[in-house]
Amino acid sequence: MTLKLEDKKAIVAEINEVAARAQSVVAAEYRGLSVAKMTKLRSQARSKGIYVKVVPNNLARRAFEGTAFDCMRESLVGPLMLVFSHEEAGAGARLVKDFAKENELLVVKSLAFEGKLLPAHDLDKLASLPTRDEALATLMAVMNAPITKLVRTLVEPHAKFVRTVAAVRDKQQAAH
Repeated sequence: MTLKLEDKKAIVAEINEVAARAQSVVAAEYRGLSVAKMTKLRSQARSKGIYVKVVPNNLARRAFEGTAFDCMRESLVGPLMLVFSHEEAGAGARLVKDFAKENELLVVKSLAFEGKLLPAHDLDKLASLPTRDEALATLMAVMNAPITKLVRTLVEPHAKFVRTVAAVRDKQQAAH
């Protein structure tokens, strides 16, 4: 099926808009995957807020112009599926990594994060980035640690005194 010029322009505009908002993108070759498996992958992606699209490479190259993913232009070769992560940079990489465990026909070709092209073997690094909630929890723990330590330091002399008095009391009660 041949795309008309208007259709091509619409696809380029759509992918450009998605790429402008995305934090990362994974390009994976899907050759040999059944329609049912692709549908399952797309369903999982939708439920996690991840955008998945199969786009002709020449249209993807045009769509990436002026975005942080312009670095991927040369790596777009073969039948590729683009997986864009919007809210969490590692979400798309986690989805592709988990799906590729079950389906060895899905092969990661390249990925990009913060305007840098990464090799396919860096998928694990991108997938291991913390989620937003995990990052906030870590930040709060780091911010809370000095205050907690100060309070423990201030309370410890009094607590030690109370423990000493209790030990003396217990010793005197045991003697009587």
